[in-house]
Amino acid sequence: MAVPKKRTSKQRKRKRRTHYKAQPVATNTCSRCGDPKQPHRVCGSCGYYRNESVLDVELD
Repeated sequence: MAVPKKRTSKQRKRKRRTHYKAQPVATNTCSRCGDPKQPHRVCGSCGYYRNESVLDVELD
């Protein structure tokens, strides 16, 4: 079994892991109301998806 000859320092370990981070959430504008929403999801402000009413949203 392979055994490391020297200990991996914190700095070296952190340099290797710099690319392990969360991707930013993609957003599109709703074609109906213009508010930002995630693609392929129902719009939270108007309740429409692909020009069809899916949710009944109460307007304040």
